[in-house]
Amino acid sequence: MPTPRPQLSHQVLEQAAQWFAVLQGQPGPQEHAAWRAWLEAAPEHRQAWNRVEAISSQFARLPQPAAAHRALREGTKRRQFLSMAALFGGGALLAAAGRGLPWQAWAADRSTSVGEIRQVPLASGGQLWLNTQSAADIRGTQVRLYRGELLLESSIPLRIETANGPLAMLGRRVGVRQYPSHSEVMAYEGPVSPAARGATLVGGRRGELRQGVLTDVGPVRPGAQAWSRGIIQADSLPLGDFLGELSRYLNGYLHCDSEVARLPLVGAFPIAQPDRIFQALEKALPVRVHRPLPWWVSVQPREDVRA
Repeated sequence: MPTPRPQLSHQVLEQAAQWFAVLQGQPGPQEHAAWRAWLEAAPEHRQAWNRVEAISSQFARLPQPAAAHRALREGTKRRQFLSMAALFGGGALLAAAGRGLPWQAWAADRSTSVGEIRQVPLASGGQLWLNTQSAADIRGTQVRLYRGELLLESSIPLRIETANGPLAMLGRRVGVRQYPSHSEVMAYEGPVSPAARGATLVGGRRGELRQGVLTDVGPVRPGAQAWSRGIIQADSLPLGDFLGELSRYLNGYLHCDSEVARLPLVGAFPIAQPDRIFQALEKALPVRVHRPLPWWVSVQPREDVRA
């Protein structure tokens, strides 16, 4: 059995991030000695250091996959991609599978990278929006979602294929978000039906699709489709949930302290401007945004409030 990943406290991870920031500058012998002493003081320190280094290396490699996504979207034909994969013995496909992504997502007609939102006109006259880290194929009146989230607007019926079964879009505006265990379905305008069995969602209702069965789980959340306009809308949304949603659009590490995770947040926040979001959070809530590294952000209680 694989060795389980060690559970590290956020405090130790923060210390590791601070030391990483120090060593990225021009540290002298004293700083190196102090860092070495901290590193050897406890096994958790070395584990945390390894974790921060791993996150840093992933962040440093980000431009390469982003460029690959653009090449696939803008110039490389799907058959060329598959031919190259076959030429190299399927290595690209194995690499994608190793990251938990189906190979079809890498060869999809349309895809988005981290933080990217894309609008695509449909031949039928409708519109498709793809959220961050999403991939889909479009074939006439059929749309297949491989990963991520989409929003569809169409005046004619469409068929939506998901990892959890097909859907018949009978209304005008529908959203689908793919999770590891199920597909979330949002009937914004008009009905959505499962191709197999289960409930038919009317406008304003939200459902979960599992193994072809669609279950109505309640009303659509306010502002759920605001992402298509580049906005995260919060209507008394707990801060921890908001930051979890924001993390989908950011590279790196984003943490919310448990002391402030339940603070209610109200507002409309521009996804493409995370610095403005963090500034707004500090003005609206009793929190401070700690950022020892550009890609390491921690939202914590303000010291005056904690005291």
